[in-house]
Amino acid sequence: MRAVAAATPAPDPAPRAGGPAPAVPTAGAAVVLRPLTQHQVRITGGFWAGRQSANRTAVVRIGYERLVAAGNLDNLRVAAGAATGPVRGPVFMDSDVHKWLEAAAWEYGRDPDPLLLDRIREVTAVVAAAQAPDGYLDSVQQVRFDGQRYTQLPTSHELYCAGHLFQAAVAQARCTPDTALLDVATRLADHLLATFGPGRNEEVDGHPVVETGLVELSRATGRTAYLDLARWFVQARGHGSVERHGKAPTYFSDRVPVRDATTVEGHAVRAVYLAAGAADVAAETGDSGLQDALVRQWSSMTRTKSYVTGGLGARWELEQFGDPYELPPDRAYAETCAAIGSIQWSWRMLLATGDAAYADHIERTLYNAFLPGVSLDGTEFFYVNALQVRDGAHADDERSPALGRRGWFDVACCPPNVMRLLSSLEAYLATSTDAGVQVHQLVTGTIASAHARLTLTTGYPWDGEVRIEVSDTDEEPWEVAVRVPGWAVSATASVNGHELTAPAPGYLRVRRVWTRGDILVLSLPMDVRAVRPHPRIDAVRGCVAVERGPLVYCLEAADAGGAVVDDVRVGVADVHDAQVVDEPGLLGGVTSLTLSVAVLQDPGTEPYRPVRHPESDLPAVHRREPVRLVPYFAWANRGPGAMRVWLPLAEPDRADPQLRW
Repeated sequence: MRAVAAATPAPDPAPRAGGPAPAVPTAGAAVVLRPLTQHQVRITGGFWAGRQSANRTAVVRIGYERLVAAGNLDNLRVAAGAATGPVRGPVFMDSDVHKWLEAAAWEYGRDPDPLLLDRIREVTAVVAAAQAPDGYLDSVQQVRFDGQRYTQLPTSHELYCAGHLFQAAVAQARCTPDTALLDVATRLADHLLATFGPGRNEEVDGHPVVETGLVELSRATGRTAYLDLARWFVQARGHGSVERHGKAPTYFSDRVPVRDATTVEGHAVRAVYLAAGAADVAAETGDSGLQDALVRQWSSMTRTKSYVTGGLGARWELEQFGDPYELPPDRAYAETCAAIGSIQWSWRMLLATGDAAYADHIERTLYNAFLPGVSLDGTEFFYVNALQVRDGAHADDERSPALGRRGWFDVACCPPNVMRLLSSLEAYLATSTDAGVQVHQLVTGTIASAHARLTLTTGYPWDGEVRIEVSDTDEEPWEVAVRVPGWAVSATASVNGHELTAPAPGYLRVRRVWTRGDILVLSLPMDVRAVRPHPRIDAVRGCVAVERGPLVYCLEAADAGGAVVDDVRVGVADVHDAQVVDEPGLLGGVTSLTLSVAVLQDPGTEPYRPVRHPESDLPAVHRREPVRLVPYFAWANRGPGAMRVWLPLAEPDRADPQLRW
């Protein structure tokens, strides 16, 4: 690494892309949809309002308390010389502080609170005090490694921490009256400009996210040099940087250049964070070749490396993607952070293309891969989201789902990540174009655009009816486009009671001269569905998953009656005949499914038996039991226990035309 002089900070022009949202493309960006911000979209009731309320009143508050207890803030004080002693925790401790600051800023933007602003200012001052005179900032590196910088980039997470700081600074500048953290961020970014790039340090950080942070910092400040550096980081990956440190490149997404890659590989969170940053770079630079590569990679990921929940990461070893169709339910890692990174990437792809497939995947991931990561009351978290926990499972790691959710982790990346997504959720719901408004996620709330003001009312995800009322409107014709999920193959729609042509999955588009009080109704079928896996997914061959609406369901020990979860077998007809039950007193209010299942008479004690007569050798069943399935996101809120998403078929070798995959 070559030593270079610090760069002279560039002039600070007025911000050119703002508004309370985590991703705001500039006017010249190559996107077809423009995100509506927190001020334009409001969740006012229903399912997600409850989750956001818990996030505000419980999660963000306890997040600060646990950062104090874990030593994250003390580390920064030690780096600033305001405290003494060793720093605690892993090398990326600062990133958890930055994610909390981002979440708190979005919360303040949603509902200004002087007490919350005081807390934001307190933590910001702690961060600012730790910054070195030349802009460098990483408390653990500054103290534990005697000030060494960028010597072990595959594992030091120095630029990873910087990326999260940049995102927090932009959120604070967009949502609060303060720019103190933005000042810290631009000093650090100017330091990176002086340190990295052609002819300087040409290595990449082992954990991407600085790319996304730099692009958004460029959007918020107008400094194109930050975008140029983000583009360089994306282009520099895949050229063996980490191998110079004796590291395997696959794990770090450093084996193949981004524009040449055809799939995602290695550490799941790293891979999707890199892809999200690359999507930002492609949008701002108009790089169609890079965009095309990301389309290929996203398609490969969702087809061959995603769980039915949308979860990502099949291997506990190094938190990695597996091979295509390597998706074991009991060993699923499906890290909560990977779900969040997936949503961020899919959102950017949606903005760039307008393709409903990205919004569909966001919905699946939100409900079934992200939401399980936090308890119903918002105080406990899953790091790992397995799709099966066996009867009598023993937890040998603090991340094991067999323990149930935990209040915090030694590696606490997931809890503050949950906070920042829930706090900024409105920014992922709707967009606008010159033609009109696009509604991508179905919530109860309001949408305000240049064309109109809309009021949305729905009982989704429990009920399939969505009412969109025009509260205010232009006098010129404009279009409202509302997403029809891919699973909704027999949806209906009407305007002011007049039936429209049945909409196909994708977007229902209605263009007309709207008047105040007009009501568009979209009705989605909420049938119970049995879904089979791709035949190459060996681990769940001969099983079905159960879905209703956007939700994946599971069987939990608490609802198995007299059966052991591991011994349950189900028929497709049993699934289709399931009784749908609204249970306001269960798990905060859910719709459950009651069905009759078969239970193995004698599973035996020997692990293997010779096959003599295939028909007679099938495990016998001797009774039927009623069981209750609950949404997967709500499992383990009554204590840990056995659970499974994929249910073995009672007759697994018999083909059934009603099954879909």
